[in-house]
Amino acid sequence: MKFLRLGEAGQETPCVLDASGTARDISTLVADITPETIPGLTDALKSVDLSTLPVVEQEGVRIGAPVSQPRNIYCIGLNYIDHAKESGLPVPEEPILFNKAAATYCAPFDPILYSDKMTKLDWEVELGVVIGKPALNISKDEALDHILGYTVVNDVSERAWQIDRGGQWAKGKSFPNFCPTGPWIVTGDELGDAKSLPMWLDVNGQRMQTGNTNTMVFDPATIVSYLSEFMRLEPGDLICTGTPPGVGLGMKPPVWLKVGDTVSLGIDGMGSQTQNVVKL
Repeated sequence: MKFLRLGEAGQETPCVLDASGTARDISTLVADITPETIPGLTDALKSVDLSTLPVVEQEGVRIGAPVSQPRNIYCIGLNYIDHAKESGLPVPEEPILFNKAAATYCAPFDPILYSDKMTKLDWEVELGVVIGKPALNISKDEALDHILGYTVVNDVSERAWQIDRGGQWAKGKSFPNFCPTGPWIVTGDELGDAKSLPMWLDVNGQRMQTGNTNTMVFDPATIVSYLSEFMRLEPGDLICTGTPPGVGLGMKPPVWLKVGDTVSLGIDGMGSQTQNVVKL
């Protein structure tokens, strides 16, 4: 099942895609796709014939972020073996955890905002995990039951703030619109454990990242179980699970985004997104 939200910001209609790719309005079943409604989302649709739900036009309609607003955004650093090598850093023995501010969260085609104080703006295609029900101190075997589904994320980074300004990752990851998310949430019944998904990212039409989730150091179930040891994961929480090689920081010499650039990215079976870099 694929969940999405269509419409202008603040006026999105919650939808599900049927087998033909037609968007169906589910607002009679759930008011919106939010942390509060997510626990009952799949149950609300179990006995519904999707063909009886109203069709929502997709052509020319804005695609919103697939959840209204997560309470928390967690990120896992250096979680691809080849990206750790690209960064010149050892492969982690435990997941490296940091946070992105909630205001980074935005729709998949919203712009990347460029401040005149930025000098090293970078990209990262990532698999996002959306939590479906509370998780605290759960095992890896239980973890998939706590995942609503998966989505595409661009973990945008300002490397100068992340690395050159005291080495605080959250500081370089938390500017508004630094977390484009979507277009859909794809549930686990379609993707399973998401362990072998090709992924890619282009800048101005040039392929920069080509990877696969099968080179993750820690898979989604491991990550969810691990995080639940230290905190209570809540419905709607977003976990960005790391990026394959090909980021601007790893180029020789490094390559940085500038105003006017276009970033496109996607994961097989999960759709794609595009952002333009615009001056703040």
